[in-house]
Amino acid sequence: MSINVDPLRLSKPQDSSTYLAIKTMQGGRPVYTTRVPLLDLPTILPVPDPNNVDKDNRKVDRLHAKQFGEYLDTKQDWVAPALLARDGGGCTFEKLDELGAVGYLTVPWAIGGISSLRTIDGQHRVLGVSIEKQRITDAINGIDREVSRKVSTDKAAKLEAEREKLVSQMNRLKSEFVGLDIYVEPDPIKSQQMFVDVADNAKGISSAVRARFDSYKVANRTLSDVIDHPLLKGRVDAEQDRMTLKNPNLLGAKHVADITRAVIAGAGGRISKKAEQTLTDGEVIEQVKDFLDVISNAFSDLAAITEDDPNAERKLGELTMSQELRRTSLLGSVGMLRVLAGVFRELRAGDNPVELDDITEFFKRLDPHMASPIAETSIWRITAANDDFEPNAAAPIMRTQNIVHLVGVIASWYKKAPAAL
Repeated sequence: MSINVDPLRLSKPQDSSTYLAIKTMQGGRPVYTTRVPLLDLPTILPVPDPNNVDKDNRKVDRLHAKQFGEYLDTKQDWVAPALLARDGGGCTFEKLDELGAVGYLTVPWAIGGISSLRTIDGQHRVLGVSIEKQRITDAINGIDREVSRKVSTDKAAKLEAEREKLVSQMNRLKSEFVGLDIYVEPDPIKSQQMFVDVADNAKGISSAVRARFDSYKVANRTLSDVIDHPLLKGRVDAEQDRMTLKNPNLLGAKHVADITRAVIAGAGGRISKKAEQTLTDGEVIEQVKDFLDVISNAFSDLAAITEDDPNAERKLGELTMSQELRRTSLLGSVGMLRVLAGVFRELRAGDNPVELDDITEFFKRLDPHMASPIAETSIWRITAANDDFEPNAAAPIMRTQNIVHLVGVIASWYKKAPAAL
C-alpha cells in the first residue's frame, strides 16, 4: 500500500513571527514601528525574571506586572503605550514599497533566554502578559482535570461556563494588539544609554493629575463636582501634589481626593471594590459637600476663605488667604483636614448618625485651638492627642497610625470633651 504525503501541508519548524511594519529613522537609527498581539509579547521579547536584574535594565516588580495582567482582564477598554525594544541585528525587513518605508518585519522568537530583542521600556507589560497567559492556561487545565472526573450535571455546566470565560480571555490576548517600536542598535553600550535617555526624558504623572483623570476611582471621578464647592472653587491646584508656602491654592487635586476617601471610608481607609461598585457618584458628592459645608461654617478661618474672591487682584508680595492659613493655622495642613474628614465620617456612621448641625457646633469648639505652631499648653499637647503632634507642629504627624489615632481621640470628645475644650 502506497501513501501519498503532501509536504506543503506539514508545518515547518518556526522560530520567528512576521508583522507589517513601518521603517523610519530616529537619532540616526532605523526604527521599525509595528503592532503585535498581546500574546506575542512573551514570545518575541525576553520575559524578565523578578529575581534576577537585567544588567541593561531595571529590576522588575512581579506584583506590578501581575496587576497589569489583572488590568487587561478586568478592563475591556484598557489602554497602554507602545513598548520600546532594541534589535541587535536579528530582525529582517522586506520592503513592500519603492521607498522602503513599509514592509514585512520578521522578528526572531526569544527562546531559552536568548533573544534578538532587548526591552528598553515595557518589561512589566511583558511579564504581566506572561503571568496572565499562565494563569489562564493553568485554570483551563484545572477545569479539564475536574471535568474528567465524575461530577454532577449542574457542576459540569458551571465548569463549562468557567472554561468558556477563560477561553474568551485567552482569545482577547490573541486578538488585541499593542504598539512596539524596535530600534536597530547593535552596540550594547549605546543601548544602555538609550534606556537612561528614555528614563530621563519621561515625565512621570503626578498624583494630582492622576486624581483628575483616573475615572476608575469614585474619589477621582467626583473631583470636578466636589471642587465646585465655595470653599474649594478656584483654590485647587490641578498639577502639584505638594502645598508649599508659595502655592496660592488651598489644596491640590490629590488632596481633595484624599479628603473624599476620608469622608467615605475613614482617614486611614480605602474605598473597597464593593463600595466602588455600589456607591453612586451623587451620594459621594453629597457627603463630601456636607463635610465642606460643616467645616466652612464651624471654623472662622475657612469661613473667611469661602467669602474671599480667589481671583481678586493682590498687591505685589501679598499672600492669598490660603497661604496665610498655612502659616498660622492647623487648618492649612492637608493632614488636619483629613483628620476632620475622618471625624466627620465617624460621627455620621452607624444607625444613629450625628446631625450635621451638631457636628458643626462640635467643630466650633475646636476652632479656638487651631492656631499653629501649636503651644505646649494647647489641647493637642495636654491630651491623648499629644502622641500625634510634634512640639511646635503646624500639622499632625502624617503616619497612617497617627492619623487614625487622632481621629479616634477627637471623635471621642464629642461625647466626653476634655476640660480644655
